[in-house]
Amino acid sequence: MAKVVLENIYKSFPLRQGEQEKKANNVAESVSPEASISTSNSVLRRINLTVEDGEFMVLVGPSGCGKSTLLRSIAGLEVLTAGNIWIGDRLLNDLPPKDRNIAMVFQNYALYPHLTVYDNLAFGLRRSQKEEVRGKKEEGRSPREEVRGKREEGRGKKEEETKTETEAEKSSLVQAEKIKNQLKEVINYLASNTLNKEQIYTLGEDFLVGATRKLPPGLRYFSEREKAVGKRVRAVAQLLQIEPLLNRLPKQLSGGQKQRVALGRAMARNPEVFLMDEPLSNLDAKLRAQTRSQIVQLQRQLGTTTIYVTHDQTEAMTMGDRIAIMNAGQLQQVAQPLELYNKPANLFVAEFIGSPPMNFLPVQFTAPLLISHPQFRFTLPDIWAKNLQQYDGRELILGIRPEHLSIHPPATKNLSVQVEIVEALGHETYLRVCLTDAPAVRMQVRVPPERSIRVGEELWLAVAHDKIHLFDPDTELAIFPR
Repeated sequence: MAKVVLENIYKSFPLRQGEQEKKANNVAESVSPEASISTSNSVLRRINLTVEDGEFMVLVGPSGCGKSTLLRSIAGLEVLTAGNIWIGDRLLNDLPPKDRNIAMVFQNYALYPHLTVYDNLAFGLRRSQKEEVRGKKEEGRSPREEVRGKREEGRGKKEEETKTETEAEKSSLVQAEKIKNQLKEVINYLASNTLNKEQIYTLGEDFLVGATRKLPPGLRYFSEREKAVGKRVRAVAQLLQIEPLLNRLPKQLSGGQKQRVALGRAMARNPEVFLMDEPLSNLDAKLRAQTRSQIVQLQRQLGTTTIYVTHDQTEAMTMGDRIAIMNAGQLQQVAQPLELYNKPANLFVAEFIGSPPMNFLPVQFTAPLLISHPQFRFTLPDIWAKNLQQYDGRELILGIRPEHLSIHPPATKNLSVQVEIVEALGHETYLRVCLTDAPAVRMQVRVPPERSIRVGEELWLAVAHDKIHLFDPDTELAIFPR
């Protein structure tokens, strides 16, 4: 069971000294008696979200709205200020990242530059196997584990050093020194401890696997655990079609290949949940379209619960089973893609979803169904009558998408506009226009490519009355017909 539940998630960061002083000055100048000084910056507020088992959930919103912070909180890389995170029946709040059974794909791939593709894919598997062996001990660590722990620490330090070493000679010297130190540790340990046959065999096996890992395949030693790792790595490589790349280093890969390796490293561990933080942002447009379709296909094949972060609404609309739209640290709406497009919950969602974005005009409503503007007036369909009774005589915000405006002859129900910009894309044409009597009010229109239009031309636009959206200007919430 990999259902993810977020309950009342809050996350705040302390303000820096300069920010605290600036906020204190603003509060001092404020005339509101309710103003108070806060020493923290709230990034996430009242996040309640349920991601069903096997669902592909997309978090989308403008930069700085808290998407990545929420993802990092689920992974355990950020500590929550308040709230609970559940996967199935497990509460994750106090679990370290390594114990959450979550795999994360980062924006910058985060591949180990000194390891081959094979070793990058196998890294998490080898680490998880070692953690399983340690977990079987009920109390403390055995002497053998102490040696292995020190060896892993030494190996990690050496690996960090080799990241900055580019010459082949230095790399060889480091590898030789590492093997030499490992051999010394084993000899010292054997000389000072009494081991049974099973411990000696396991210790020797681990040493041989590590010492021969850089040798040609015919000279390597493969333990049963390493054979299992190899089998899993090759299965993932075959799924991602990167088998020919297994012996390459990350610097020898293209951007798309690196992205597939990063995905493969997450997939190899077979986690309960995938977390993806804008993984396609570094790719060009064509490769991005190809890779996003591959990610969707892989997720459907594996059936793994996935939470995907992006600021690109095209990715969100084409990839997600459901989309959660965020703004200023809060969820605005969670729904299926077409529901977001056709029934936005508020002004922000209506403007954010859709390319080009929705057009907005202030209008006056008069009961029972009259909408009026200085340049046009028309009667709404009857389904609006019940919900608009309370707005009689009030101003509303009318929203209309560019594709729901069309060129028509002059009429009192149509808008008179002048063309400012023409963007011919081949399969369709976008127009940027301004109202004839109000040049400061601009709109975008989508028209068929067959229609030849010039800059400066005056047009009359008809509004599709059954496609309009209305919003309360005070609350910015949508008003829905019945």
